[in-house]
Amino acid sequence: MSRSAGPQTSDPCPRCFVEAVRLGTPLPAAGPSTVGAVTAVAYACDRCPHTWSRPVEDDLVVHDAVRVDLPEATLYGEARQVEEDRVQVRGPGGALRWVERWRVVIY
Repeated sequence: MSRSAGPQTSDPCPRCFVEAVRLGTPLPAAGPSTVGAVTAVAYACDRCPHTWSRPVEDDLVVHDAVRVDLPEATLYGEARQVEEDRVQVRGPGGALRWVERWRVVIY
């Protein structure tokens, strides 16, 4: 489980357990019919040479509680609309924001 670290969420490295804010990098799907599709998110530890990935959430539905890792902050909220490549999230105070689907983690 992630812990809050100021305006962002700090996640531990699965190998050395050092916590840091890790935004991840989208990994594109292979093949000509999947151009632009992202199937996983890659992460790298700043302390040890460990790298890992997580699949993009494919079972995300409206009303799921989600965490969105953005460059400027971590957004916690509820999925309001789900499309193939993006999700509309209702955050604190009811504000709606469209985000790239690969950034969304079911919480």
